[in-house]
Amino acid sequence: MKEKEPVMKRRRFAMTVWALVLCPLMQLAATQATAQVESPYGPKYKAGKEPPRIIAGPYLQSPADDSMTVMWMTDKNSTAWVEYGAKEPLDHKAVSEHDGLIDANTRVHRVRLSGLTPGTQYRYRVCSAEIVDFQPSSVTFGTTATLAPATFKTLSKQMDKVSVLVLNDVHESSETMRALLDLAKDERADLVVFNGDSLGHVESEDQIVRRLLQPVTELFAKTTPLVYVRGNHEARGKWARMLRDYVATPNGKYYYSFDAGPVHFVVLDTGEDKEDSHPYYSGLNNFAGYRDEEKQWLAREIETRAFREASFRVVFMHMPPFSARGEGSRRGAGAQTPARSQRPAGSQRPAGTQRGGTADCFEKFAPLLNKGKVDLLITAHTHRYAYLEPKPGEHDYPMVNGGGPNKGRATLIRLDADKNRIELTMTRDDGEVLEKREIRRK
Repeated sequence: MKEKEPVMKRRRFAMTVWALVLCPLMQLAATQATAQVESPYGPKYKAGKEPPRIIAGPYLQSPADDSMTVMWMTDKNSTAWVEYGAKEPLDHKAVSEHDGLIDANTRVHRVRLSGLTPGTQYRYRVCSAEIVDFQPSSVTFGTTATLAPATFKTLSKQMDKVSVLVLNDVHESSETMRALLDLAKDERADLVVFNGDSLGHVESEDQIVRRLLQPVTELFAKTTPLVYVRGNHEARGKWARMLRDYVATPNGKYYYSFDAGPVHFVVLDTGEDKEDSHPYYSGLNNFAGYRDEEKQWLAREIETRAFREASFRVVFMHMPPFSARGEGSRRGAGAQTPARSQRPAGSQRPAGTQRGGTADCFEKFAPLLNKGKVDLLITAHTHRYAYLEPKPGEHDYPMVNGGGPNKGRATLIRLDADKNRIELTMTRDDGEVLEKREIRRK
């Protein structure tokens, strides 16, 4: 027993020091750390709770001349807001609300900043406050997660120029995203377009977060808006029906339009590449009916003043409705072609026809694109690069098809437009410039 007494004394001394000195100091430090992120909602604040962790974002979506959508995700349910302003301090605040209720108890946050000034740079900061206890007449808030301010610039129809980067068929490869965007790291871009198949079959939220949202946030989307185009692979998988929760478009659809400088952009959703009756879909697809709805929208769209009066009209769609075989300066072997029957009046069916979603897009969209006097069509899907010169009666405008990493080399398409011309540059992921084209205003 005597040999253990010194040990016991040392332990009692250590415990005394912990109780009288170290523990109070740690509690003070914790209190100070918590105080820096207290909820702004008032006295019902539960100190000591860990703030929500922002696991993806912020990423910018649905850009316009007077608005911008900011999205991000947290690891726990919270209510959220964005603080923003054209200069410090950030004296404006925006929330997401529906039917008079501010969104709460959500992990995916989508806040639209409205009433902005065209062509103006803004600073913004995202904030998420945990709700610790949610009672009908009493809500207790936890700590607030926030990030350092980032910046964005609103679009403007008065912009002299607009620059757009286009990636396609990256299929969840952050390495491909980085390699392509590195090609343009020293050049300004107003928008980045992912022209379909950014994901593979969509099976989980974790896949969307890790394979898409986190990489785009890291690479560009905090400051440069992501324009999202759905591909056929993103229409597959048990989580495909929830994908719309993680992206924002001007009208809540996968087909929409917007203006940027001298260009009116149209995004079309080509859906799946096989017929709806194909066994692959187990009877759960109705893309034929969906494309009928989209056709009616496109017929109205090409008659709008914004479309008709733009210096240029550029269309994005994932699946190309025209074959690239034997045309253009670079051939895209393997591209699908329109169906044999129900062809648009006055058009000739290209050889090698196949039925399916591509044929449906040709039959429903191609006549309207000619009627609307589109200036350029940008497509993907085949993973093979191709440039098609205009072909009167079939497509009265040029088309460029982006390459993909599986059947060749991935490509970066860069579009620089002013009121008189579009400069189109296609670069392979190893840096080789494949094509440079100029499209003059009609």
